[in-house]
Amino acid sequence: MDVSLNYPHIDATPGKAPCLGRLPRIRVAQIAMDYLAHGWSAEEMCRQHPALTPAEVHAAMAYYFDHQAEIDREIREEQAQLAQDSQGRPKSDLLARMRAMGRL
Repeated sequence: MDVSLNYPHIDATPGKAPCLGRLPRIRVAQIAMDYLAHGWSAEEMCRQHPALTPAEVHAAMAYYFDHQAEIDREIREEQAQLAQDSQGRPKSDLLARMRAMGRL
């Protein structure tokens, strides 16, 4: 018997990061990061992000738990890219002035 899983609110197109079908700019990884960083329930995620429906959050979390290694890898790669990008970035002039004035 073939058992295939269906995630009705998730667009899991091969070669792309899994995202919400209705809101394709919101990736499953972003919803998973809210869960991992804050421990938010689906209801709290909907309160924090009113554009999301409970069904979308639950579908994203189900997809995350069924594909945890893949999504965790996506999160790690994104964090590494952010760290790399910020290393070469010049410091803010405002921060430098605030430090020089002794306010930071």
